[in-house]
Amino acid sequence: MSMPATSSDRVKVVSKLPGWLRQNLKVRTAQLGIEIQTAVEQGIAAWCDLASATAAVDTAGAESFSTFLPPGQWEEFRTMAEDRRVSLIQGLAQSVQLWLDTNPAPEIQRSDITRRIVVCNQKGGVGKTAITAGVGEALSEDPTCLFPVRVAKALTAALRAGDGQADTADNDPLDIEKLPGHGLRVLLVDFDPQCHLTNQLGAAPLAMNGDSLTNHMAGDPKGELRDLIVSVDEENFGGRLHLLPACHDAFLLDVRLSAVRAREAALERALMPLEADYDVIIVDCPPSLGLSMDAAAYYGRRRESEGPGQSGTLIVVQAEDSSADAYDLLTNQMEDLRNDLALDIDYLGIVVNLYDGRRGYIATSSLQGWIDIKDPRVVGLINDLKEQKEAVRMKKPLLSYAPASQQAVAMRALAREIS
Repeated sequence: MSMPATSSDRVKVVSKLPGWLRQNLKVRTAQLGIEIQTAVEQGIAAWCDLASATAAVDTAGAESFSTFLPPGQWEEFRTMAEDRRVSLIQGLAQSVQLWLDTNPAPEIQRSDITRRIVVCNQKGGVGKTAITAGVGEALSEDPTCLFPVRVAKALTAALRAGDGQADTADNDPLDIEKLPGHGLRVLLVDFDPQCHLTNQLGAAPLAMNGDSLTNHMAGDPKGELRDLIVSVDEENFGGRLHLLPACHDAFLLDVRLSAVRAREAALERALMPLEADYDVIIVDCPPSLGLSMDAAAYYGRRRESEGPGQSGTLIVVQAEDSSADAYDLLTNQMEDLRNDLALDIDYLGIVVNLYDGRRGYIATSSLQGWIDIKDPRVVGLINDLKEQKEAVRMKKPLLSYAPASQQAVAMRALAREIS
């Protein structure tokens, strides 16, 4: 059946489609960035142009499906279905399947140069580890599935609020879209001797008497660094998300680096052999301004032939005064490195983490202060909610433990902001 639509140039059509086919249609149109009604229109037009019906499609369990088509197309389709002696449901299913067959999923866009994201702040306790894990998880999610993402207008609304209402933006369903995962191959590097990232993702810190990233940076490897890498939650991330665990020996890293030639390049020398296996490498830095931070910042510098903003530092802060003091110390260190070594170190942005506008003037005024910086700009606002703490307690990735939570939705938005 059909009925007049609100639009003057289309009519609403109601029929049925099996659930699996409807889901495939949703995913494919999202991947290609077109509307479902356009895909159905194209599929029906192509089906009607064929000499005969295509292979039968299993329509068992078909449920109500509606869309909008140009005037007259449904009537033409109905006539063609009668001539081919197929039901309208079967004809529509064949049309949708034909469109899917002729419009394949786009290939994952992979950069020629592995992106390097250095997550940092001299101050501890701001949630660098949670941001490292969340961004990595979001970038490695399945490209054939749809996930809730907070769209840019919701982030803008949240940032403009700055008056205690910023956390309400997540609650508006109109600001949430279902989008495909990025499907990227991601390596998370736990560069902190406290091993927070390693522990949170359910892995074991490396043994003190074995091999480690520290040994490789210090020029004293005991094996291949790739042999230390572990996969994270293969069921949810399809083997695309990996972790290089930390070792407590990283407490000695600055001392060991002091005896290394060209020590600022030590992290790059260690990780370079791994880069061909990954689209993105994300480094969870310790709360330090020592030689290890120099090495991390150097690793995130812009390389020759690499575009601005592809790699760089992502600064995690909280909406309170001590984060501002730590931010100044960190940016001063970045500027010194830029000037001393003639480097291009890009700021990917500021993430305001663990935000709660109910804490009053300190939180809201501090948030406004971060927004006012402009360069680097605020690229993420993550609320202080229970799901992240629960995921840590359960030693599971946030985006598999609570994939539809406000924090997970915001992590996906952050990943897209810096992609």
